[in-house]
Amino acid sequence: MTTPNSLANTLRQRRDKLAKLIDFPAIFWSGSPSPRNFSANIFPHRPSSHFIYFAGLPLKNAAIRLEAGKLQLFLDNLAPSGALWHGEMPTRDQIAEQIGADEAYPMAELESHLEGVATIAVQDATSWTQQSQLLDRWVLPQRAPENIDLELAKAVAELRLVHDEAALNEMRQAVAVTVESHKAGMAATSTAKTEAQVRAAMEAVIIANNMTTSYNSIVTVRGEVLHNESYQNSLNPNDLLLADVGAETPMGWAADVTRTWPVNGKFSSTQRDIYDVVLAAHDACIDKIIPGVEYEDIHLCACRVIAEGLVNLGILQGNPEELVNTDAHALFFPHGIGHLLGLDVHDMEDLGDLAGYEAGRQRSDRFGLGYLRLNRPLRKGMVVTIEPGFYQVPAVVNNSQNRENFNKFVNWERLAQFADVRGIRIEDDVLVTDNGSEILTKDLPTRADDVEQLTVHCTETDV
Repeated sequence: MTTPNSLANTLRQRRDKLAKLIDFPAIFWSGSPSPRNFSANIFPHRPSSHFIYFAGLPLKNAAIRLEAGKLQLFLDNLAPSGALWHGEMPTRDQIAEQIGADEAYPMAELESHLEGVATIAVQDATSWTQQSQLLDRWVLPQRAPENIDLELAKAVAELRLVHDEAALNEMRQAVAVTVESHKAGMAATSTAKTEAQVRAAMEAVIIANNMTTSYNSIVTVRGEVLHNESYQNSLNPNDLLLADVGAETPMGWAADVTRTWPVNGKFSSTQRDIYDVVLAAHDACIDKIIPGVEYEDIHLCACRVIAEGLVNLGILQGNPEELVNTDAHALFFPHGIGHLLGLDVHDMEDLGDLAGYEAGRQRSDRFGLGYLRLNRPLRKGMVVTIEPGFYQVPAVVNNSQNRENFNKFVNWERLAQFADVRGIRIEDDVLVTDNGSEILTKDLPTRADDVEQLTVHCTETDV
């Protein structure tokens, strides 16, 4: 639990670090709620993560100005009539004291504190328009021009790449709830009729712990749809259920976990064969994590292990190294091995590749590397996901051009014998430590036997 004093101390340390990287003032907007159909009926508000990082609280319709380590808060007090609908709320001065602000002003005062400031674009259109109008320049999401906005984005990315203890404490809380959520999903599968019912069981755990999901949950028997966000499919005994679900703390810190389990509690022989290939890639990648290792090398490690496993199963043909060099493996593993994790589930990707890619590096145009979200050497204090997978995406494996290009590498008849494997992904959240790594999500089993045992145990418990 974060106390007011510890929160203020953490925020002061963060802005002191920022002050060492920039010599100009910066303003961060929290953003404003978006209406669903009229102004009083709004979606839940999620403030800008950059704002949360330095302000510490999920405020709305607020801004902070940072200069030389000092913090100014801009926020309007709730109108007296607002208490009827929202209850008594902390005042601007009370919030300022909690976060260690040096000064606090109503929002109307912000316009007089804009000289020479840099900012980062927020995502909601109302606040972004306000930013651009007040600063009299385009504040462009993901495409900051060569000015102080870009310099600020670089500095913020440098700070947020490595997590402090306060951030890690939040993420551990998100992880703990996420692990219990996945166990609840496994338990619910034995009696659930649809994907939606398993999703409900998983998200109930998150809600009961006063958290939200850190992204739209993926709970599906159609694991070949990488970001499947529909839940209407029925559960059949021979299906695999892929659940990619993560919790987010009230302060905005995320977890991101995927498990794949058999609906009937027992992998078929073909399902287990593919599962074990994916798990071997997962384990090999985590074993390679150490400060200084290139994340791209970790990704390529997963590619080689998957290629070798598929050769051993007779699905791919040839030398695994050659298969990876020609991107044949990407027919079944088309995405990157993972991404940064922090205040956002894909942390800082609102900055484009500025945070994910080391300076001077650009995304590859190769089929197997183009979706790599992180390409830089790892550092102590980073948290990354490791999430290899195997997918039979009809648009990929049935594509005539792919069939022609990779025909000599794929035994299509042998592949047809694995028709009951639509998609498998295994994902954990991993902290880079002094001389290796810590699997933050280690309390959730990954081995096929353990997954089966947990699922069967849940089934027997529920009867």
